[in-house]
Amino acid sequence: MRKKDREITDPQIIYSVLESCQCCRIGFYDSGEIYIVPLNFGFEFNEERLVLYFHGAKEGRKIHLIEENPQVGFEMDTNHEVYLKYDSGTACDYTARFQSIIGTGKICVVNDPDEKQHGLIVLMKHIKQKDAWSFNEKILNAVAVFKLEVEKLSCKIHK
Repeated sequence: MRKKDREITDPQIIYSVLESCQCCRIGFYDSGEIYIVPLNFGFEFNEERLVLYFHGAKEGRKIHLIEENPQVGFEMDTNHEVYLKYDSGTACDYTARFQSIIGTGKICVVNDPDEKQHGLIVLMKHIKQKDAWSFNEKILNAVAVFKLEVEKLSCKIHK
């Protein structure tokens, strides 16, 4: 990270940024191109390692790319605000506040029904702050659940 004064390493602050984010963008490598997909997500820490859960269709480009190369990049951000820092009458007087997390990891399709349901509960807890959900077998069979085990991440806050 170029500006070390903006780097966040405190796990509690990183957790707070994760809670504030509503969309995670996953970048897949696709035969010389980068394919970026914005997704709702849920998160948890397993043995101090961040795990992200997503849901989506059981077929299509994402599924193909996960099978082809599970190594992905991701980005999420929140609390944006453009504000006037100086007042000399130029556009360069403005700057932006934000919080962001970027990283890399390995993504897979979750096939185990219990883990699939767990992933959906984690996702819904993040989205709706409620963890008492049940899913019928038809829903579980109709949706794909993806798990991204984060290998590296950096958190940045520009105040």
